[in-house]
Amino acid sequence: MNTHVTIHPTGVSAADVLAVARGDATVVLDPATTAAMATSRAIVDGIEAAGRPVYGVSTGFGALANTFVAPQRRAELQHALIRSHAAGVGAPMPREVVRAMMLLRVRSLALGRSGVRPLVAEALVDLLNHGITPWVPEHGSLGASGDLAPLAHCALALLGEGWVLGPAGERIDAADALRAAGLAPVELAAKEGLALINGTDGMLGMLLLAGHDAAHLFTMADVTAALAVEAMLGSERPFLPELHAIRPHPGQAVSAANIHRLLQDSRVMDSHRDDLAHAVQDAYSMRCAPQVAGAARDTLDFVRTVADRELRSVVDNPVVLPEGRVESTGNFHGAPLGFAADYLAIAAAEVGAIAERRVDRLLDVTRNRDLPAFLSPDAGVNSGLMIAQYTAAGIVAENRRLAAPASVDSLPTSGMQEDHVSMGWAATKKLRTVLDNLTSLLAVELLAAVRGLQLRAPLAPSPAGRAALAALGGVLGEPGPDVFLAPLLEAARQVVRGPDLRAAIEREVGTLD
Repeated sequence: MNTHVTIHPTGVSAADVLAVARGDATVVLDPATTAAMATSRAIVDGIEAAGRPVYGVSTGFGALANTFVAPQRRAELQHALIRSHAAGVGAPMPREVVRAMMLLRVRSLALGRSGVRPLVAEALVDLLNHGITPWVPEHGSLGASGDLAPLAHCALALLGEGWVLGPAGERIDAADALRAAGLAPVELAAKEGLALINGTDGMLGMLLLAGHDAAHLFTMADVTAALAVEAMLGSERPFLPELHAIRPHPGQAVSAANIHRLLQDSRVMDSHRDDLAHAVQDAYSMRCAPQVAGAARDTLDFVRTVADRELRSVVDNPVVLPEGRVESTGNFHGAPLGFAADYLAIAAAEVGAIAERRVDRLLDVTRNRDLPAFLSPDAGVNSGLMIAQYTAAGIVAENRRLAAPASVDSLPTSGMQEDHVSMGWAATKKLRTVLDNLTSLLAVELLAAVRGLQLRAPLAPSPAGRAALAALGGVLGEPGPDVFLAPLLEAARQVVRGPDLRAAIEREVGTLD
């Protein structure tokens, strides 16, 4: 990851967001962004001096948009807005989500359409660079007018109020954290409080993080599928490239190519390749793995397109146009992000569901092609991986519930002024849960496939199988009496989530797409 991220007038990249959110990269404002902000601020100052009524500058907010606010109370208005909107409840959001959200708000302000002074963006940058992370509760955003409550909790820390995360995740006063870092609270001017909270930054940050994780997990789904097919003496023929060229979905072709490559150079596969009576047609969970994982890849491509557009967007209300007009917009509405997150959650849930079906087949003595029941050499006294499949089934059921779209569940707010909301925050938050659950499902499949390959000895597995045995063999041990399974599942989760197994496989077979 980059160690330094510069915010340019054109914005930032997805890689920049990941570097700041997960890698604690230092953030720098390009001088051109400072100039753009100063220019738009001068327009707001001119409106104030002229006494024209403009939403959020000289009026209240939401249902109070027609309430005029006297000039001497407009700074008070901005502070009151932050305090009243910091109304979230629940557990704090993860540090990486909050850091992504803060960087994205800086990005939006730096585009020079929000009418804030440069010092406001600089103050957010100071929080990031000093490792000060506001305490942002998980509940509060409806994803319309953006992520109002979460962003208000971030902005409250700029004022030296509210809470931030302590070193151990505890809640401490923001004023103490600012003082310890040598930072002073910010006094907001007209329009600045509204500009700090009127954006899609929370849901966009979560979507970007989720997209990065999904890309890795979809590749790992090809790995675990190939290992399961190998352990079950499945056929490699359904993954031949010419069979996917005649149905030209790009993700399907990529997934099939990965699985086919992973099944080469295997004595396990060689043992039955020419047996015409064996596996005339494998079950759908084996044969259709590329169709499901490939469709998920294509879904992810769509999500990345949406996220990239949002990264290049000015998301605020009102916006300051270069010719001096200040116009109200609906660009804060999170529908594009909510739809994308719901779509990806559906796809990821299905990648996990088909993996669980392969696990069930691996454990079933009537379908696993001469492996012992539940992959235990002494089934009866021992239960092997029986309950690991129960765990997987329970997770699949939860993912089905989470795959129900949040973005269709609008509830009106603010005296019917905000009468349709996106629920984009809920959609992106539950997407992250689905992906964490997918990690667990692939871990169960990895564990079962490795145990199945161990039981195929002395036949040597593929290079991918050998890498998986090396990654988990020391923890899993040789097939034998039952052991405490939870630590093994957690170890498998770490292997699926981390880069090492994929890197070891790629050293043997080449880069996986």
